[in-house]
Amino acid sequence: MPSLKSLRRRIGSVKNTRQITRAMKLVAAAKLRRAQAHIVKMRPYAYRMGDMIAEVARGQDADSHPLLAVRDPKRTLLLVLTSDKGLAGAFNSNVCKSSFNWVKDNQDNRDHIELHVVGKKGRDFFKSRPVTVGKLHTDVLPDPSWAAARTIGKELTAAYIDGQFDEVYVVYNEFKSAIQQDVRVERLLPVQPESLDVDDDVIAPPSSDTLFEPSRSEVLDNLLPRHVNVQILRALYESVASEMGARMTAMENATNNAGDLIRKLTLQYNRARQAAITTELTEIVAGAESLNG
Repeated sequence: MPSLKSLRRRIGSVKNTRQITRAMKLVAAAKLRRAQAHIVKMRPYAYRMGDMIAEVARGQDADSHPLLAVRDPKRTLLLVLTSDKGLAGAFNSNVCKSSFNWVKDNQDNRDHIELHVVGKKGRDFFKSRPVTVGKLHTDVLPDPSWAAARTIGKELTAAYIDGQFDEVYVVYNEFKSAIQQDVRVERLLPVQPESLDVDDDVIAPPSSDTLFEPSRSEVLDNLLPRHVNVQILRALYESVASEMGARMTAMENATNNAGDLIRKLTLQYNRARQAAITTELTEIVAGAESLNG
């Protein structure tokens, strides 16, 4: 049986750990609220952007713009969104495993699959696995910015236009709730207007009388790269909310587990202390009887 001193030390250590996990839970909860506010604003904007592109590009040939051109998918790029920090439950492992499984499932019908990774956790996961990692972006989460999304978007669109890749996907955790995050694999390039979410009750197809200033192609020149950047920023915000939700849940579970462990250790400590007192009393009584005898 452990000594009273070691039990006291362990109880104190677990209490300190519980204070840390409780504080991390509160911090994650505050950041989650901010991330949810960003998502509430970002989702409608991103979807409306898709509606606009579908409206402008409807009836256009796929070769009318480089970002609309559909090619035989022989070279594929995956943008994988992870975090720089851990202690977030299965947040990072889920998106990394899904990306790795996607590569394994599709590598036979493609000549080359490359990963661009956001986050140190993704880097650590893939460096010991047989995949090609091209670029690494760190210090993006948990505070994504339009500048970061635009930088990543420019890299992806330039690589696609130059013919380095025939298609580009983004893999991220979509936020559902603090206890549910779903991994999504979405194609960024080529942009296919027919696959975008369009509400025909709200947006009618442009008629032949519709005028585009300065021209339809120049409107697409501005909209399509911005659309890619917006979808990346939306995925980053989804990832932030998912990370904070997963961390809040993980820290809550850790705090509860620490409380259970403290109760068990305290019970064990009290029993050990009671046994020590009983032993001491028995020795005193035995000594007194021997003196009287």
